[in-house]
Amino acid sequence: MNVSRIAIAGGVAASAVVLLAGTASAHVSVQPQGPAAKGGYATVNFKVPNERDDASTVKLEVSFPTDHPLSSVSPQPVAGWKIDVTKSKLAKPLDVHGKKINEAVSKVTWTAEGDGIKAGFFQQFPLSVGQLPEDADQLVFKALQTYSNKEVVRWIEEPTEGGDEPENPAPVLALSAPAEGAHGAAADDKDDHDAAEAKERTAATETASSSNSDSTARVLGIVGIVVGVAGVAFGVLAGRRRSA
Repeated sequence: MNVSRIAIAGGVAASAVVLLAGTASAHVSVQPQGPAAKGGYATVNFKVPNERDDASTVKLEVSFPTDHPLSSVSPQPVAGWKIDVTKSKLAKPLDVHGKKINEAVSKVTWTAEGDGIKAGFFQQFPLSVGQLPEDADQLVFKALQTYSNKEVVRWIEEPTEGGDEPENPAPVLALSAPAEGAHGAAADDKDDHDAAEAKERTAATETASSSNSDSTARVLGIVGIVVGVAGVAFGVLAGRRRSA
């Protein structure tokens, strides 16, 4: 009898641990798509689970680190969500590809235009970010999750080394070691971007030139037809005069 009670108690305790672990892990997080190497660029996803049975998540606000500002932040459109990007003036300008950047994105806000994230579901919010810092191992983003019942959960607690996970941990993006030849990677990315734009401009110019050439050919063709018809008419009239 005692053994049964102990077994039942142990099972209940184990279930409680599993439930607590599941609850603790269900928070706003950020993960890269592929590598997030120091000094490079990356696409990241903010994963937002809905933790309420009686409310939907209708807003997510993500604040960007001020100690390592990012010069480039581009959100990917998400169906059913409005996106607002807030920029702030930098205390110290950034030098990016030889250009001085005086402001950077300080916050991105996603607001549901419909029902938002319902109970039992999650949503991912992708961003393209860069240039990632070379002198940091991680970036901490503080997030606010707003529910349809006006409740706001503040995921802003920074984790500490060797300590327990906070109750409301902030999303943390771990940065990997720089890729081989990373010193030129950012410049290569910019060169690729410039090359793509140049290619588009060249294609547009070629299209315009081709269009102009086609128009000129049509005009010359019409002129040739008119001249030919005039020549035939002149020949016919001349023949009639000779006959007369």
